[in-house]
Amino acid sequence: MSKSKSPACPCGGSSLATCCGPYIEGAAVPQTAEQLMRSRYTAYTQKNEAYLQATWHPSTRPNEPVVSPNEKLQWLGLEVKSALRLRQRKAENEDYVEFVARFRVQGKGQRLHEVSRFLREPSPEGLRWFYVDGTFPE
Repeated sequence: MSKSKSPACPCGGSSLATCCGPYIEGAAVPQTAEQLMRSRYTAYTQKNEAYLQATWHPSTRPNEPVVSPNEKLQWLGLEVKSALRLRQRKAENEDYVEFVARFRVQGKGQRLHEVSRFLREPSPEGLRWFYVDGTFPE
């Protein structure tokens, strides 16, 4: 009896089952801002609205859905440029991750280059990272 191999993780990890899958399924909590960012990218590829909303900081979480099941968007890949952990003691619960996500809309390739800001705050499950917002470098 052969074990079926888990597909590669959309974020670039070797296996969805050992990379972002446990976070998206609720079996584990991302321990770093980069892990959360990668799992959110994977959730976008899966059009997983519930996970995206749950990992968005309440202060900036949109009231409207962020993904459309009918949108003809194909995610092509993720490149993490840097995880820019701040060194100041007072900022231990704030982190930044710079990334480029490539995607195709109606056959046209595009890219999203963002520096995302994350906060780590208490939640019912303990300390958790949340996506807050992002800036777009030139």
